[in-house]
Amino acid sequence: MAKPLTDSEKRKQISVRGIAGLGDVAEVRKSFNRHLHFTLVKDRNVATPRDYFFALAHTVRDHLVGRWIRTQQHYYERDPKRIYYLSLEFYMGRTLQNTMVNLGLQNACDEAIYQLGLDLEELEEIEEDAGLGNGGLGRLAACFLDSMATLGLAAYGYGIRYEFGIFNQKIVDGWQVEEADDWLRYGNPWEKARPEYMLPVHFYGRVEHCLEGVKWLDTQVVLAMPYDTPVPGYRNNTVNTMRLWSAKAPNDFKLHDFNVGGYIEAVLDRNLAENISRVLYPNDNFFEGKELRLKQEYFVVAATLQDIIRRFKSSKFGCRDPVRTCFETFPDKVAIQLNDTHPALAIPELMRILVDVEKVDWDKAWEITKKTCAYTNHTVLPEALERWPVSMFEKLLPRHLEIIYAINQRHLDHVAALFPGDVDRLRRMSVIEEGDCKRINMAHLCVIGSHAVNGVARIHSEIVKQSVFKDFYELEPEKFQNKTNGITPRRWLLLCNPGLAGTIAEKIGEGFLTDLSQLKKLLPLVDDEALIRDVAKVKQENKLKFSALLEKEYKVKINPSSMFDVHVKRIHEYKRQLLNCLHIVTLYNRIKKDPARAFVPRTVMIGGKAAPGYHMAKMIIKLVTSIGSVVNHDPVVGDKLKVIFLENYRVSLAEKVIPAADLSQQISTAGTEASGTGNMKFMLNGALTIGTMDGANVEMAEEAGAENLFIFGMRVEDVEALDRKGYNAREYYDRLPELKQAVDQISSGFFSPKEPDCFRDMVNMLLNHDRFKVFADYEAYVACQAQVDQLYRNPREWTKKVIRNIACSGKFSSDRTITEYARDIWGVEPSDLQIPPPNLPRD
Repeated sequence: MAKPLTDSEKRKQISVRGIAGLGDVAEVRKSFNRHLHFTLVKDRNVATPRDYFFALAHTVRDHLVGRWIRTQQHYYERDPKRIYYLSLEFYMGRTLQNTMVNLGLQNACDEAIYQLGLDLEELEEIEEDAGLGNGGLGRLAACFLDSMATLGLAAYGYGIRYEFGIFNQKIVDGWQVEEADDWLRYGNPWEKARPEYMLPVHFYGRVEHCLEGVKWLDTQVVLAMPYDTPVPGYRNNTVNTMRLWSAKAPNDFKLHDFNVGGYIEAVLDRNLAENISRVLYPNDNFFEGKELRLKQEYFVVAATLQDIIRRFKSSKFGCRDPVRTCFETFPDKVAIQLNDTHPALAIPELMRILVDVEKVDWDKAWEITKKTCAYTNHTVLPEALERWPVSMFEKLLPRHLEIIYAINQRHLDHVAALFPGDVDRLRRMSVIEEGDCKRINMAHLCVIGSHAVNGVARIHSEIVKQSVFKDFYELEPEKFQNKTNGITPRRWLLLCNPGLAGTIAEKIGEGFLTDLSQLKKLLPLVDDEALIRDVAKVKQENKLKFSALLEKEYKVKINPSSMFDVHVKRIHEYKRQLLNCLHIVTLYNRIKKDPARAFVPRTVMIGGKAAPGYHMAKMIIKLVTSIGSVVNHDPVVGDKLKVIFLENYRVSLAEKVIPAADLSQQISTAGTEASGTGNMKFMLNGALTIGTMDGANVEMAEEAGAENLFIFGMRVEDVEALDRKGYNAREYYDRLPELKQAVDQISSGFFSPKEPDCFRDMVNMLLNHDRFKVFADYEAYVACQAQVDQLYRNPREWTKKVIRNIACSGKFSSDRTITEYARDIWGVEPSDLQIPPPNLPRD
């Protein structure tokens, strides 16, 4: 078989990149050498690969800066409504290649680096992922920033500059081991510290009510230092800003609390303040009520709101003098989007500033706050909802507690007037939950304090209205919306799968990169033999490339013509990696029982991180690796079945595995996955989906036709009916011999001979208290997998379904999602106006 082209060779062949002019190449080389010699290695004789990476990053960054300054000037002159996207997570991944793609520099850099005797892909591999997120929520925020810049919106992402992002995952003896992610160790070429915009954030203290108003006194101050990262739009010269805050202790921190002898201890105690931005909490869909986490949530909100108000008041480029003093127009100029409840404190904090500092009267302040804020709900799992103890607020944020009580009182008075005597309704709708430990329900605060509340897929938004916030929906139905998630086609097609992007561009032109609905133009070509051949060829090349990586990293030789069956996402019981495991064991048993039978070879890849404190998730990883070590070393199985756990799954690994996948597993229990975005990435990159009717799978099936996905299992109504009846796992275990065999093998230690009891607890959970009903969907899942095998035996028909899926994936662009947010929630229009590039004079 011919050796596949490298991505850089492919890039030289395809038009999507634009042809590099010789002048550009010479300019890049000159700039690269200047950075290499003067910035980086002036005091050393020899450059390292990392020096080359930094020289290239700085070269590319030079192309951003002029556009960045010009974009911000443009906003100050036009004074548009600004969008502030508040998120505790931004899962950005790597920046170099994305910036080259969006600025149209990739070919020039590729050629220049080649002329210098270096390899662009090798340099790209040196960059650390910016892993400032856990999974879907943080990655969505990153896609949204890309789309907001591409659509010309005056938008800002605000979050925390965690010193340590999501942990690096090592697998040791089949178990997950966490390592700190020291991503800033070598510096970050993309960020710019802005000490001139450093701001104070207050904690603790006491509240005093006096004639002049309310004062929050004797607080402890932490400084918020902003670091700005440019966010380029796709080829439109717009460069927006992501501003991340880092915590710094003030110089007098704790010093006055000590006598002279305690000076050293006082200086060392600066760490207490600076710990706020030290590390990302590694929980996905799980609430951990730690004081440090609450501090992080208030820290980002307090710093950001000061920044928003400063910009609102001055609104002249380079000028800090207030121009506006009246807050009447605030909602016309500012939109704040809360990415889940983590930044919910923006609501009481904005109230505090308006009422206590700016002396706006309460009702007016409340009207302004509601018109400004909007809330996106990301989960319906009860264990994920944030409920903070009142006692923690009392200590940490005493003024905010008073404000929340006042908001809640007015809210309950309103509900009581509409539903007299309905005490139960008041209890259900209160922001304050009574009980042994009084708690603040942050989701209720968000719903009350926002003018718009949205779910992230149609089925999820319905569940939000019908169950999670049912009472609130009855009160204000007009507030509730759906905004189905999307992904950026720049990173998730052009960047990660240039072969497929080129194949599509040859057939329908390049317009799909900024208008993904144009992929519909492929529909009439589903039977085009040349397209079928080209799409299959691209997939095979991606598989060969990924096989080589697996062989290098995992020392495992896999069959590149086997079906690549991929299940990558956070490890969680609701995502049902266990259902996948049961299928693998079933396949293994079938091969063992009848080795001569024709069998569609599979390489099953499962990857994802488990929260460090989530015991069952860690057990699931151990089970996958244990099954793999038995299956992969069984000579009877050979290369018919391989099981690989993909270590340290992250954005940069997703960019490699997704283009190589044949089958995408999206098998959560119906009604548990809010949307999913991995499902969209696989669809766009030519994998077929096996999945339940959950999250955005529902809309994917609607767009492509359910017959072009492998849909199985219970629907939401079936799950509810089973709950009412009572789920009895033993029924299925006793009735299905293959299921019983697989469960018994796991339980008896067949896959863990050295620790026969290793998986006892897990089997006990599956049999006696499995909230996610794995056994109930087993039979349908295994039958559906047999249909997958059958289609895979017919490569032409398989590829036709792939093309149909790609052609119908246009809806799932984050450009479409952001256009809907802009029009329906923020009240702004996307703009295709090109800002003139820095080398041309401005109008």
